[in-house]
Amino acid sequence: MEILQATMHELEELTVLFDEYRQFYGIESDKSSAKAFLQLRMALKESVIFIAVENGKTIGFAQLYPTFSSIALQCAYILNDIYVTEDARGQGVGKALMKKVFQCCEQQHARYVTLQTATDNVNARKLYEKLDMMQDQYSNYVKYFS
Repeated sequence: MEILQATMHELEELTVLFDEYRQFYGIESDKSSAKAFLQLRMALKESVIFIAVENGKTIGFAQLYPTFSSIALQCAYILNDIYVTEDARGQGVGKALMKKVFQCCEQQHARYVTLQTATDNVNARKLYEKLDMMQDQYSNYVKYFS
């Protein structure tokens, strides 16, 4: 398995996984909108996307969005999306993607990488804790618009 930074050359395979990821969260399939969203993020360099490839097939991805820590005066990242195809789960793909994310953040001298996951996502939570991630002391508040 290889972990690579996605380029426009991988957009089609990435779109399929991104659409599956959104369906996992209850969103109706919409490959054309998913593709347009990814294409724009990549073209504007608004995200960093890593893909896991095994035997020529894309089996997972992780998408980071850059942000900043005003307190630390450093960049930081939000790991907004991570997904592994159902048939590739339990084979270390998520762990490999996470390690690549950490490597990228360290290379960029980021202050931190943060993510959110559901409280009932037991497998993901175990992985994050095994990789020395911890819950912070802050409570998250959100206001949704449309």
